[in-house]
Amino acid sequence: MPSMPGPTRARLAAAWGLAAHSLSGRLLLLTVLYVMVAEVLIFVPSVGRYHRELLDNHIASAELAVLPFTEPGGDQLSGEVRSHLLERAGAMSVLLTSTDRRELYQISDMPPRIDATIDLVDGGAFANMIWGLDCLWHDGTRILHVIAPTRIPHVESIGIVLGEGEIRAALVSYADRVIVTGLIVSLVTAVLVFLSLYFVFVRPMRKVTEAMVAFRSNPENPANIVQASARQDEIGIAERELAAMQRDLYGFLQQKNRLAALGAAVARIQHDLRNILANAQLASDRLSDSEDPVVKKLAPRLVASIDRAVSLATNTLRYGRADERPPQRKSLALGAILSEAAEAAIEARIVPVEIALALDVAGDLRIEADPEQLYRIALNILRNAVEALVERATPGRIAIRAERRGQRVFIEIEDDGPGIPETVRERLFQPFASAARAGGSGLGLAIARDLARGHGGDIVLVTSGEGGTLFRIELPDSELL
Repeated sequence: MPSMPGPTRARLAAAWGLAAHSLSGRLLLLTVLYVMVAEVLIFVPSVGRYHRELLDNHIASAELAVLPFTEPGGDQLSGEVRSHLLERAGAMSVLLTSTDRRELYQISDMPPRIDATIDLVDGGAFANMIWGLDCLWHDGTRILHVIAPTRIPHVESIGIVLGEGEIRAALVSYADRVIVTGLIVSLVTAVLVFLSLYFVFVRPMRKVTEAMVAFRSNPENPANIVQASARQDEIGIAERELAAMQRDLYGFLQQKNRLAALGAAVARIQHDLRNILANAQLASDRLSDSEDPVVKKLAPRLVASIDRAVSLATNTLRYGRADERPPQRKSLALGAILSEAAEAAIEARIVPVEIALALDVAGDLRIEADPEQLYRIALNILRNAVEALVERATPGRIAIRAERRGQRVFIEIEDDGPGIPETVRERLFQPFASAARAGGSGLGLAIARDLARGHGGDIVLVTSGEGGTLFRIELPDSELL
């Protein structure tokens, strides 16, 4: 057998790869497979049923042939008439079996062998299919012994011995017709199914896929956003949702670019502003030592305003850093970090308001976390609590609780201040969203949540109202990451 040329083999391999890996190719292969299965399911029962009909016809012919012999006077028929009747039945011999006797009618001597016995008395649909396929498998030279129930009075069954050639020839002709008809019907059905699925599903999905690939290659080009159709089915919904998502992402990217440019400009301004404010802070410290009563009255306000400006500049620069390092975890005592952050927040208050601190943290409670980032998380939330109490200008209380639940540590910070306005709560953790409070930069909670999420945890506002505000910090140990 000559070997296949290299280019031909390469083209066949490419065609197979396309058919096996593309959606339309897989659909075509599956359609062919299902058509073949349908053809088998049609062909095998049809062959079995027709084979049974052929055998039943021979049995009926044999019954008609021997019926005259079973009537009174039938034994007086000549041997020539008997042979002629049996030949018309296509049988070599016929055997009638009743309860008390057996009668054999034959044309010639019994054949030297019986190749197969087919019992139609107990045979069902499955047996018919087996016998039909067995007939097609052989060459038609076998001698069959067929046993079947009969309608001849006083006879239980009839058996005939006949050659298989005539039966096989008729069965082959019938099988050819079934195969051709089945192939035509299956081919038409397969083509219609394939075309329907291709135009209804495959082509729209290819359009969506190409749009996704194009958008991924250049998401900042609005021409790559998929054009959704007016279809009302699942594909139409997917197209519209994909188009909406791509438009949103395109808008976010445009906003990101604008914010990046704005952030770079703000960072330069804030850097210079910090230097200016540092000099102003030194001057304000000198003013606070003045004995002038007017200066003494205005100096605290000036110092407070400069401190707030410095804090805003520092937080803005820190939040704008895109290179915030990942947490460097180590085992540390949680109580010491929280106590240090609370003292720093209380000492930094602008107005001397009495604040009581209640720290309820077990001395042996340790956590795997970044010490510097955990300190910043706690400090930002505690500063908010202190500012809320300072704003109220009456003595207040801050409670800090912490406990371990499995491999997670929960820290709760609660104050009895005036609470957070409802208009701010929904945007509480967004940058600059909570800057409505006097002295607030609006960045503390945003920075704290980013740091907590960098640890795999989160910060949530549990309650807030006239009775105070409660924040919960959830941090997992490092083995959970």
